[in-house]
Amino acid sequence: MQKKQHSNIPKIAVVGSTNMDMVVNAERIPVPGETILAHNFFMNPGGKGANQAVTVARLGGATLFISKVGNDVFGRQSSQLFHEEGIDTRFMLSDDILPSGVALITVDQKGENSIVVSQGANNALLPEDFTGEVLLELEKCKMVLMQFEIPMETILHVARYAVSRSIKVVINPAPVQAIPPQLLEYTHIITPNETEAGLLTGIKVKNLDTAKQAAKAIQEMGASIVIITLGAQGALVCEDGKMTLVPTETVQAVDTTAAGDVFNGALVVGLSNGMELPEATRFACRAAAISVTREGAQSSIPYYNEVIAHFIGKE
Repeated sequence: MQKKQHSNIPKIAVVGSTNMDMVVNAERIPVPGETILAHNFFMNPGGKGANQAVTVARLGGATLFISKVGNDVFGRQSSQLFHEEGIDTRFMLSDDILPSGVALITVDQKGENSIVVSQGANNALLPEDFTGEVLLELEKCKMVLMQFEIPMETILHVARYAVSRSIKVVINPAPVQAIPPQLLEYTHIITPNETEAGLLTGIKVKNLDTAKQAAKAIQEMGASIVIITLGAQGALVCEDGKMTLVPTETVQAVDTTAAGDVFNGALVVGLSNGMELPEATRFACRAAAISVTREGAQSSIPYYNEVIAHFIGKE
């Protein structure tokens, strides 16, 4: 269903990956060298960038998505689906050499997952792709959201340009890797989960106290605001040295595959719509909580009215 975007809605740019997710459901995730039998298989459009772009669109944001896919059936199918979501897909680029990205996902009976990604064309989204019309459109955006499934040089290039145009940069450091110090200087908000925060700082995040230590360490690296997502506990917000735990509602998790992406997409929508940071974080926690009750990546992403209706009376 094509959805109209209204000119008075702040535009949000999502720069990142597009994958086709190939998902199997199994009793448990196999250990190295082990073969187990799955009881279900399905394919679902995914990729962290794509998931976040769809989240922004379904929650009412005007979405500009900049990505690169292969000149293949997966790439064409993804572009069509994003168009139907009401996403601005004019700058979804096609690579004639590399295939579209794919992700191989195993989901266990507790809803936990193990993911292996083949980046394909995502690895060819490079700084030289950001010229002319792309930059002009980017300048119209209030915020830009990026992840780490595209080259770091591209992320750094876009972040530098965004800051030069007073566009706020939100970085979801997943999958985690070393972060150039310059990127954190350009970053308004960084949103690692517990594992990512631990790998970035060397502090093993196992409770709220260690999460606070990690948040402080990341902020000292240069990021203005740090939000560490803590799964069922909610999210820890670190701003100006002040720590705030934003709780989430208890739900029965079925599949956590896109929960972090939904959180990030919802966060930037909330902030772009004028919510204060704690309120936007709570909105993001609620959207993510709904997503884990459903299977798949983009198939699990809720719409704005669902998020509002699901939690009426739970303030």
